[in-house]
Amino acid sequence: QVQLVESGGGLVQAGGSLRLSCAASGHTFSSYAMGWFRQAPGKEREFVAAINYNGGRTVYADSEKGRFTISRDNAKNTVYLQMNSLKPEDTAVYYCAASYASTLRLQGYEYNYWGQGTQVTVSP
Repeated sequence: QVQLVESGGGLVQAGGSLRLSCAASGHTFSSYAMGWFRQAPGKEREFVAAINYNGGRTVYADSEKGRFTISRDNAKNTVYLQMNSLKPEDTAVYYCAASYASTLRLQGYEYNYWGQGTQVTVSP
């Protein structure tokens, strides 16, 4: 069993930055692929970024490329999402997720554990 707790969300002006963190419980964190997803009001959940088990590979949704960076610290059981040049359309609840698979996963159904989410609001 893995428990995930996100933090770092908040209100920021357009063009600003936020760094989300996701702390995981359990001693097997380093074997999981991790991902970030988001869900805006009235919209479906969408993929944001993913990282493989050792941080050696990452993948991003097209709209986040060049603005967001996913990383992980296996010694701290934590995955991060650095978000720069934020836009109002980035406003959403952001969720981190863990997958039994160690390699990159882009689909929500491929993830086994989910956090409660953290709200990110970007004002114009």
